[in-house]
Amino acid sequence: MLNSTSASSHTPVLLSETLKALAVQPGGRYIDCTLGSAGHAFSIMEHASPGGQLLGIDADPKAIELARKKLNAFRDAVLLVNDNFVNLQSICIKHDFFPVHGILLDLGLSSMQLEGSRGFSFQHDDPLDMRFNPEQKITAADIVNTSPEERLANIIYTYGEEIHSRRIAREIINARPVKTTLQLAQVIENAMGRRGKIHPATKTFQALRIAVNHELEHLESVLKQAVELLGYEGRLVVISYHSLEDRIVKQFMQKESRGCICPPETPVCVCGHTPSLRIINKKVITPSTTEVGHNPRSRSAKLRAAERIITQGDSYVTTEDHNFLTLAKSGGWRRPALLEKIRTVFLAA
Repeated sequence: MLNSTSASSHTPVLLSETLKALAVQPGGRYIDCTLGSAGHAFSIMEHASPGGQLLGIDADPKAIELARKKLNAFRDAVLLVNDNFVNLQSICIKHDFFPVHGILLDLGLSSMQLEGSRGFSFQHDDPLDMRFNPEQKITAADIVNTSPEERLANIIYTYGEEIHSRRIAREIINARPVKTTLQLAQVIENAMGRRGKIHPATKTFQALRIAVNHELEHLESVLKQAVELLGYEGRLVVISYHSLEDRIVKQFMQKESRGCICPPETPVCVCGHTPSLRIINKKVITPSTTEVGHNPRSRSAKLRAAERIITQGDSYVTTEDHNFLTLAKSGGWRRPALLEKIRTVFLAA
């Protein structure tokens, strides 16, 4: 969702790589869990037409408003929902939108958010907000001004991977109340000094944003939900922008692509775990030098993709179930009878 100019000229990160990883096809059904400015969503619908459908989700109501205009040409085939993707499963059940051919998560901030007035960036002097959804209760200012020093230092260290977290937390405590982005950035610069091109407040701002929006916890939850919503050979594609996110995605895909996940010292498998995914790209995909040159904010992007697999020994054990599996493999999983069976199993789980 990042770009180098403005929301109006939004440039999606790793666009061609994303479309390839999703294996977008005419008539396909897709979910964009992080709609943003709808750059990826628009291209998905272009390639999924005719007959394609898209469910777009974003916690930011302004993103929904912007995306609705961007996707107007496909309005009859697009459903937009203002909600957090942590509620993916319930959203899909409510709107009868599963199983699907592909699910996309682009975990970056959109230019609309960076250039807005919610305090995501210290390029402008804005209130310390950092909420994706303005209806959330806790803001960055609440964390900065009410957290005990030890908790504040732990947030900065854990979510920002900032080794100087204690020094920064101490300086923030001494400077309270801290109300704006530039004030916070200056406090951190006073504590750290200024060396190199990267501002010393960068990691702390990342940490506060993650903490305010519970981003890592929500990511872990949505990955589990996404697998269950994919049809046979459906694709899960995730673009992350820092090591904490990428580690969660990598470990999840590796785990779900394996059979036994028992500890190495266990002599006989007792977990009963069966693989649900096949990893598409063994090596993480990153932007080309050309893309980074045109869009510097894309430099930290990492794309991982996996494909849903279904085995007869997994969920389909009877003759009737095997027939449904055959339908799924032939592309017939969108037929009403199969959809009803999947829904019955899904809701009972």
